Amino acid sequence: MIGRRRWVIAEGYLPDPGPNADDRALRSHEAACILNAGDGRARIRITIFFADREPAGPYRVDVAPRRTLHLRFDDLRDPEPIPRNTDYACLIESDMPVVVQHTRLDARPQRFSLMTSTAFGSD
Repeated sequence: MIGRRRWVIAEGYLPDPGPNADDRALRSHEAACILNAGDGRARIRITIFFADREPAGPYRVDVAPRRTLHLRFDDLRDPEPIPRNTDYACLIESDMPVVVQHTRLDARPQRFSLMTSTAFGSD
């Protein structure tokens, strides 16, 4: 098995959507890219932590065997949307080992950038 069962993305921030808010591909967003290289379905639980309030979650998603999921944080709605322009961190827990990479597209004028990093993983 490749991966870990717990992952942390300590630096999260959803910028304003930018000038292309109606174009999903060009709208500012963050994503957790989750790889399940195993033979069974991975059941994922996500908790979002904030500086000035109690955590949100859990958000729940599944990743099929031998598949990847590019989970956009601006798509999370249940139990509540993740607010924009707010610092946050997240804990991603899985019932089987997965690999997590974090990506942010900042499409605001004068700031257009793409960053990515591997999350911190542990068992």
